Amino acid sequence: MGHATIRRVVTGHDAEGRARVVDDREVEAITSELMPGFAVYRLWGRDERPTFPDDGAPRPADAYYPPPDGSRFMVNLIPPGEPVPPADLDTDAALAEVERRMPGAMARMEPGTSGMHTTDSLDYVLVVSGEVTLELDDGRRTALRAGDAVVQNGTRHAWRNEGTEPCLIVGVAIGANRAS
Repeated sequence: MGHATIRRVVTGHDAEGRARVVDDREVEAITSELMPGFAVYRLWGRDERPTFPDDGAPRPADAYYPPPDGSRFMVNLIPPGEPVPPADLDTDAALAEVERRMPGAMARMEPGTSGMHTTDSLDYVLVVSGEVTLELDDGRRTALRAGDAVVQNGTRHAWRNEGTEPCLIVGVAIGANRAS
């Protein structure tokens, strides 16, 4: 992808209920030396179900993953291979920075499982460019290429780029309840 930003255009309704563009800005990538080459663009989110008309103003959406009735819209750049942090990295400081910019994201990652995680969300994912492998908890691996889509139903999984080029995925996460 090579871009440090993604343009995000937001619409809303004016006082008379007419549609209008209410925001048009560049969203910067979130990166960390913990995971060199990875980039996350948090494009939009809200913690409650929308009601229209809506003025298009940002709503609370601090946590990286949505609560029930919430949603998140993000783009992720996944580099090839396994991330190798620099040997001299201050891991505690890097983890604190990731927590500040993506609250709760690292807490979902299972220690020692190289990216395996489970979220209480229904995720719609589209591979835009490159290739990525979806690994599930039974070890099954599904190769995905540009144009492929995944409906992730709250299952334990990891994304692995076993190719040679970065992979760009677009995702919408809708908060869900987990029975147990």
